[in-house]
Amino acid sequence: MKNTAFITGATSGFGEAMARILSKDGYKLILLGRRQDRLKALANELKNTHIMACDIRDKKAVFDAVDSLPSEFRDIEILINNAGLALGLERVNEASLDDFETMIDTNIKGLLYATKAVLPIMTKRKSGYIFNLGSVAGQWPYPGGNVYGATKAFVKQFSFNLRNDLKGDNIRVTEIAPGIAKTEFSLVRYKGDEQRSNAVYDGTNYLEANDIAKIVLDCINLPKHVNINSLEVMPTTQSWAGFFFEKE
Repeated sequence: MKNTAFITGATSGFGEAMARILSKDGYKLILLGRRQDRLKALANELKNTHIMACDIRDKKAVFDAVDSLPSEFRDIEILINNAGLALGLERVNEASLDDFETMIDTNIKGLLYATKAVLPIMTKRKSGYIFNLGSVAGQWPYPGGNVYGATKAFVKQFSFNLRNDLKGDNIRVTEIAPGIAKTEFSLVRYKGDEQRSNAVYDGTNYLEANDIAKIVLDCINLPKHVNINSLEVMPTTQSWAGFFFEKE
């Protein structure tokens, strides 16, 4: 059995896919998410899993959960800051300020909470790998991307600066920035409107959660002296010209 991988936002999409692939590869798991029923079901299926049913935005809950980890799950080798979301596509002057704050609290502050809580374990062991899930929206703007894109630009820059701060600690840091991927992402962005969510993917190819999970595993299995600083990945049908998608 390998050391432990800690995955936030583990109840669906990229997080769930990464949990499955890392479990299959022999890692113990810590899975954090808000939906306890899903966490329990996944843990029962994968085994060797400790769950944290809390909101990544709750600073005290995150730190308390890490502080109270069972001894057998304190050997955290991998942290995957995956929890994140987008809400709405309205222009700034029309969008909800509450939605802006939820994105900031989740995508930025939640990532910081998990990182700060886990880093002492990694620095003490002088070993580790941190993945921060960004987005192509952090590099390439699009109409309605406003605050979501800004939070993901933070993820990119924080990842670069974190690498600088961790020099000498033998801890790798990689920002992974996916393009269009079919998960629950659009369903959350459109607040449960399945018709609008499905329309995003109609007639085009897209990334799948397991594509990103495989990339994470490939990075982990590189020699430890190799660090991928940032990895931007799109489906072949997506390009930069206004995020144009080929349609059949």
